[in-house]
Parts: sequence; structure tokens; C-alpha cells
Amino acid sequence: MAATTVARRPTVCIGDVHGHLIRLHALWRNLEAGLGALFASATVIFLGDYCDRGPDTAGVLDFLVALPTSYPSQKHVFLCGNHDFGMSAFLGLLPAVPGFPFSRTWEGTKGAEEKQEAEGWWSGRGFEDMHLQGRRWGGRVKAKFNVKKNMEYRGSIFDSEPTFSSYGVEHGDREGLLGAVPEDHKAFLRKLVWIYEQDGSESCGKLVAVHAGLEAARPLEEQLRVLREKDVRLSRHENMLGRSNVWNAPEARSILSLSGHHGSLHMESHRLIIDESGGQDNMPLAAVVLPGRQIVRDTDSIGHVLDGLAQSPLSLQASAD
Repeated sequence: MAATTVARRPTVCIGDVHGHLIRLHALWRNLEAGLGALFASATVIFLGDYCDRGPDTAGVLDFLVALPTSYPSQKHVFLCGNHDFGMSAFLGLLPAVPGFPFSRTWEGTKGAEEKQEAEGWWSGRGFEDMHLQGRRWGGRVKAKFNVKKNMEYRGSIFDSEPTFSSYGVEHGDREGLLGAVPEDHKAFLRKLVWIYEQDGSESCGKLVAVHAGLEAARPLEEQLRVLREKDVRLSRHENMLGRSNVWNAPEARSILSLSGHHGSLHMESHRLIIDESGGQDNMPLAAVVLPGRQIVRDTDSIGHVLDGLAQSPLSLQASAD
């Protein structure tokens, strides 16, 4: 009897988009062409940071908001990145916590006076109860050049000026931005998850996706609780903002730790970092397809994508007697 094919549901992990709508369209076309019919039922995990740096945050959010209708058989996961958190905080979209004014997140920040001066925290009407990350996001950084990223700052420490521009608003104009951002974009930002957990398979352990990563030196269950509950009382969320402290995976070897954020494409047995572009104009937007760990970029030719995914263990051929 002829062999039968049992298709696996692929998991597609897409790195930080950062307002680059044209790149997102190109990457999506490559994934669709490379995976064929399997793409229609894929689990697609966006690793956060949809806004800032690139020219069209508004267009990116339009694209993402429409995906559940355009691809109803896919499962879509939209993680919250530190840039998305900052934008949400600036727009007042974070959930209110009874008895907890958000001014606590910046009043007790170590070196707050010096940081406020250097980062130019936003101080317009309504700043008195704005989360620290919202003030940083909407402010204007004093320095002109980001030495670490070898690029000019674009407005704030978050490079948020292009996001304002994409909605036709001047940088720092909170009232204007509140009026310009559509309600479905606001709803999208409110609903972003801080963590995604997926049962593993024979090829990988339990998948845990967090924008920046999990801290190896901090109790895992404590981190998972904060992320699952979306605890907005912290002034700084290391799982969204951390760097070296979240680079390595926790000791729990059964976990496949997945994130973006770091401006790097880094793949180890239990740690995947998918953010090749970092939002920079001269770097490609990348995705990784699991379980085969094939890399797909917006800059790939269709032929290159097809050749790469041809080796993917996304389907099993079983011979029947």
C-alpha cells in the first residue's frame, strides 16, 4: 500500500519587526511559499517589539490585527516587547492597580534624577501617573548617537519618533497620539501576552517564549508568575528589558527558551534568540521554523527558502502494509 503522510503543525517564530512593514510582508510571503499548505495551520509566534525605529508602526499593527481574520486556521501569539510596553504605558493602556499609582515606578528608581536628565523623560500633561517606561518611551534623549547600536537616536531612548510619525503626530504629542491610534490598535496592545508556553515534543522540551528571556539566577517560578499575571508594578521588567542576565537559559534543561530583543540570531540546544535585524535598516528580518530550526529571512529568494525547508522534518512518511 502507498505510504501516507502525516503533517506536523509547524511553529514559526518571527523576530522583532520594529515598524518595518515592507520587510514583514516579504518575510510572510517567503514563509507562505516555503511551507505551502502547512503554513495555513501553523502556530506563529511574534516575539514582540512591533513599534519604533522602522517607518510604519501603524501599518505593522494593521497587518497583525488582521491576521486572525486573514488566516483563521493559524494560531497567533503576540508577545509584548519592551517597546510595546513603553508605547502602551505612554498611551495609558496598562491595567490600573488599585492603590498603586504608577509614579512609584519612577520615584524610587536608582539614579532617577540623572537618568531623567539624560533620557529626557516625558513630562507633559498626565505624566504624574505614568509608568516609568511610558515616560522613557515618549521623552527625548539628550544624546544624539547610540554608540552600542551604531545608529542615531530617533527621538527617545526607545527610538519612538518614527512611531509618532506613522500616525501623523509630532514626537511627544500624547493627546495627538491618543486620538490618532485606532481603537483596534489599542485593543491589540492591551491584549499582548508576556509569556507563551507550549508543550514540547520528542525534538525539543517545553517551549517558553519571552521577549528578552528568563533570568538564570532568579527562581523560575517567580518569573513565570510575574509574566503570567502581567504584573505592571515593577519599574523594570528584566524578562522584557534584560541583556546579559537573560541571555543564557535557566538550569531546567527540559525548557526550550525562546526570545527576540537582543539584535542577534543565536541558536543553542535549549536557547534560541531570533532578532537578527534589531530594527536596524540594513539588517534582515528573520524567522525560525520549528521543529527543524530552519531560518527564513525577508531577503531570501523563494528558491532558497524552498531548498532550506525541503530538509525540514515537518512531515512523516509512514509505510503501511
